[in-house]
Amino acid sequence: QVRLVESGGGSVQGGGSLRLSCAASGLTTITYCMGWFRQAPGKERERVGSIEPDGSTTYAGSVKGRFTISKDNAKNTLYLQMNTLAPEDTAMYTCAAQWRRCPADGRDFRYWGQGTRVTVSS
Repeated sequence: QVRLVESGGGSVQGGGSLRLSCAASGLTTITYCMGWFRQAPGKERERVGSIEPDGSTTYAGSVKGRFTISKDNAKNTLYLQMNTLAPEDTAMYTCAAQWRRCPADGRDFRYWGQGTRVTVSS
């Protein structure tokens, strides 16, 4: 049974940093695409970025240069390092997994975590 558990969310002032983690069980991150998504209140879910099984990454334009996705295959854990946070980054952050290559459509991710909340104050 696949399980994704996020942690590391919290409240931070603008300009600050947070690192989110997503612990995966029931799958191996070396063979899965792993993604980070976020949803702010009243807004649609946004794909923050993703990391392929080979470690290559893609990012949304809104976070490029500020956020970094990485993974530790030995620990089966995905990370999202968020720097220079702004109030518009306030959202529920969720990790997701899909076997092999990352799908172009975020809705095609098969497994989802419950999310961890990030609040950025100005």
